[in-house]
Amino acid sequence: MKALLLGAGLGTRLRPITDTLPKCLVPINDKVLLEYWLENLSAVGVDDFLINTHYLHEQVQNYVINSKYKDNITLVYEEKLLNTGGTLLANKCFFDAEPFMLVHADNLSFCDFNAFIEAHKNRPKGCEITMMLFKTDSPSSCGIVELDAKGIVQKFHEKVENPPSNLANGAVYICESSIFKFLENLKKEDIDFSNDVLPSYLGKINTYLNTTYHRDIGTPKSYEKAKKEVKKFV
Repeated sequence: MKALLLGAGLGTRLRPITDTLPKCLVPINDKVLLEYWLENLSAVGVDDFLINTHYLHEQVQNYVINSKYKDNITLVYEEKLLNTGGTLLANKCFFDAEPFMLVHADNLSFCDFNAFIEAHKNRPKGCEITMMLFKTDSPSSCGIVELDAKGIVQKFHEKVENPPSNLANGAVYICESSIFKFLENLKKEDIDFSNDVLPSYLGKINTYLNTTYHRDIGTPKSYEKAKKEVKKFV
């Protein structure tokens, strides 16, 4: 399986830490955030990674050159940020007809990734995406989902007060290659996955609940929490 690890963001919410570091390279104890993803996904057979870069891209390039995973990584620099869906479409040639993983690499996850992959293989008929969910301690700051009895997404509540649950979108997905036809039909380069893509897939998004660990490393506060919490997983 191939994976797109999104590493181009500006990390504005994480300033001042990201004033001199790209968000995907912030250190969490003895490893940078990106390395956790490379390590965890390689362990379950993901062997071909595409990483997009933009902000402080030279640092990401230097990290990859010195990484033990360098032979399995393709870097693509975006002079202008394309957003998640735009990056996917611009790099369609990297992917084949098989399912692939799409990861916002500014999050940190530990879970049974084999079970995540199996959940996609055994998804209900008609589903083209499997979304990783987690139970958040701050529902109003996350994208909350409503599911049917089969675990298929029926509705989104994006950062609203008093959402109906604490089941949140972890921004980690397994997608079928059929998604590229949808992206092409949008007829634009800058494609927001959350706003331009996911709403059109309601009723076709399977889910997997990560009950082990997931955190958005989005603010200095969450970053400090992650450094303490991750110790029990390494």
